[in-house]
Amino acid sequence: MAKSFTKTNGGKRRRAALDSARSLLEAAKDRCWTMLDPLHGGGAKVKNARAVADAAIANAATAHERLRAALEILPQGIVFLDNEGRYILWNQKYADIYKRSADLFKVGVRLEDTLRIGVGRGDYPEAKGREEEWIKERLDQLYNPRGPHEQNLSDGRCILIEERKTSDGGVIGLRMDITTLKQREASFRLLFDDNPVPMFVLDRDTQSFIAANAAAQSHYGYTRDQLLKMKLHDLRVEHDERVDDVACSHETEVVTVKHSTRDGRTIEAVVFSRQLEYEGVPAILLAVVDITERKQAEARIAFMAHHDALTELPNRVLFRQRMGDALAARARSGGFAGALCIDLDNFKLVNDTLGHPMGDRLLQEVAHRIQRVTRQRDMAARLGGDEFAILVSDSKTPQELAILAQRVIDTVSEPYMIEGHVLTVGATVGIAVAPTDGEDADRLLRNADLALYRGKSEGKSTFRFFEQEMDAKAQARRQIETDLRAAIATEKIEVYYQPLVELSTNEVVGFEALLRWPHPTRGFVPPAEFVPLAEETGLITALGNFVLKRACADATEWPEHVKLAVNLSPMQFRVGNVYQNVKDALTASGIDPARLDLEITESVLLDRTDHVIAHLHALRALGVRISMDDFGTGYSSLSYLRSFPFDKIKIDRSFVRDLTGNRHTLAIVRAILGLASGLDMKVVAEGIETQADLACLAAEGCKEGQGFFFSEARPQAEVIKLLNENQRRHVA
Repeated sequence: MAKSFTKTNGGKRRRAALDSARSLLEAAKDRCWTMLDPLHGGGAKVKNARAVADAAIANAATAHERLRAALEILPQGIVFLDNEGRYILWNQKYADIYKRSADLFKVGVRLEDTLRIGVGRGDYPEAKGREEEWIKERLDQLYNPRGPHEQNLSDGRCILIEERKTSDGGVIGLRMDITTLKQREASFRLLFDDNPVPMFVLDRDTQSFIAANAAAQSHYGYTRDQLLKMKLHDLRVEHDERVDDVACSHETEVVTVKHSTRDGRTIEAVVFSRQLEYEGVPAILLAVVDITERKQAEARIAFMAHHDALTELPNRVLFRQRMGDALAARARSGGFAGALCIDLDNFKLVNDTLGHPMGDRLLQEVAHRIQRVTRQRDMAARLGGDEFAILVSDSKTPQELAILAQRVIDTVSEPYMIEGHVLTVGATVGIAVAPTDGEDADRLLRNADLALYRGKSEGKSTFRFFEQEMDAKAQARRQIETDLRAAIATEKIEVYYQPLVELSTNEVVGFEALLRWPHPTRGFVPPAEFVPLAEETGLITALGNFVLKRACADATEWPEHVKLAVNLSPMQFRVGNVYQNVKDALTASGIDPARLDLEITESVLLDRTDHVIAHLHALRALGVRISMDDFGTGYSSLSYLRSFPFDKIKIDRSFVRDLTGNRHTLAIVRAILGLASGLDMKVVAEGIETQADLACLAAEGCKEGQGFFFSEARPQAEVIKLLNENQRRHVA
């Protein structure tokens, strides 16, 4: 390590001072002897000789005083010894440096004697335990100077000593207190050697390394000796066009570079440099901050901002950007560009039966297959969920897009082997072609999406091109969605009630709440049209809450024995807080919870079964009853009956409609009635429309029913009138 990191030229000043002092002394001595030479000429000239001698002595005294004055203004201590090592002359700075021994300094006293006394006093800690040996070494340095050396004093100061022999055998010595400098050196050494940041000292002219700390050696994989044989250029990565030459004209510099480590890794680093002197050599101090991981993290963040985390395909944002670029290029060059929207068929079944981790693996495999059939100049993307897309930047004919779509369907539909499971899904593709179907990215993608949903509605596992009528239907759908939002917000939706009748007596024992929407221009919109729309758009929660509150409030005007049935959508369990909504409706109306019958379809239990069953138990704890609607139309009705003890099951109208003409249907109804009896559940038959249906169900033991045979759904005012008449027969 360097003995000193400084820009001072103190050494030059010290040598100049010594030379000046020596010159003055030599001049004074020469003049004295020159002036005394005439004394040898005889007695006749004695008087003149004495005058000359007096003048010479006066001049010598003047020169001596000038010399002392010159010595006193020096910032260093200086001492003159004769050829026997005795003190001749010294300045006050010298006395201040050796203040513990200053009382010993007298003309004619030997330096050796003052050293011995100082050693005895403990002024020189390095002499402790080896006093005579130390004194001998010090005297050898005095009479045989070999360059500057350092001396430590007992008070912690460090003195730099530089001595030179004179022509008559004497010694001129220079002393400089370098304690502060040594402290700075120690601080620098601590900051340099032990710094966790890789640091180098570089020769400013040759760009060679002249020092490297431990962190630099470890980070780059080279030993100190290896680095000291290298230049900065040896670390530079080939073909890195960025500035790597830090030997600039500025005192400080910051550059970003690419370096190569010994094991061949490429790192990106910010190099901070500062000019300084190192052991008298113009040098540059380098501090290297490795930003490779930060750059990689930034690159990963940038990548993830434009790519799907699961499949690493481009996401919707990047897909749309590239589509805009492709459409702009197509406008200049002509031809066609296409967008293919791809949706997987039956993917939800994989998630529901095997779990989301298996679904994620399947999506990754699908992504690989779609990439496999996509040209390198085109782009495959994942838009979200199980929806993918392909951008075809240039196509000669729309038929090429159809061929690609069919290839996607065929490839995606091949079976998958994942973790021992054989999985099969299909794909439906919607195609939009620029310029005919749109010349901007948003419109083209939207039209491809419309074509996709047309394909879904027409049987799946197929492809469809966009047609203008699809856009008209989409606009109509958007309009009805807007109208539905307004109707819910202003409570223009109405609640009607269809009677639930005791079959043996024709007595009304309850009502099922049914929605009716009187549209200002379209008339009554069928629930089969707007309820699915509400589920798709997230309006079902607000709509369901409205029905619950209105129906419970209306039921307060009915006799206490008359029950209320309200349907709950599967979406209400997924996106809403059903328990709290039911509780709020009961609290607001004040009706007995036992009068409320909540009807759900088995599709509620298809997704998050444990979560839904927990909700059903919580609702049961409120005192309400739970019924399974449309029993027998699903795939797992019996298993769900085992999962949750329903209070009632409702036979779907599809069985009642064919009851009298189909013995298989009758057998199913008998089985349902027997099952319900064994499970201690009530049974309600829906869709009773004829006397024959009523007679058959009554004969089989069904207790309750509803349908047009008794009454269609009625508004609250007619329900009140019906109840007041207390009819005991079916209502026309």
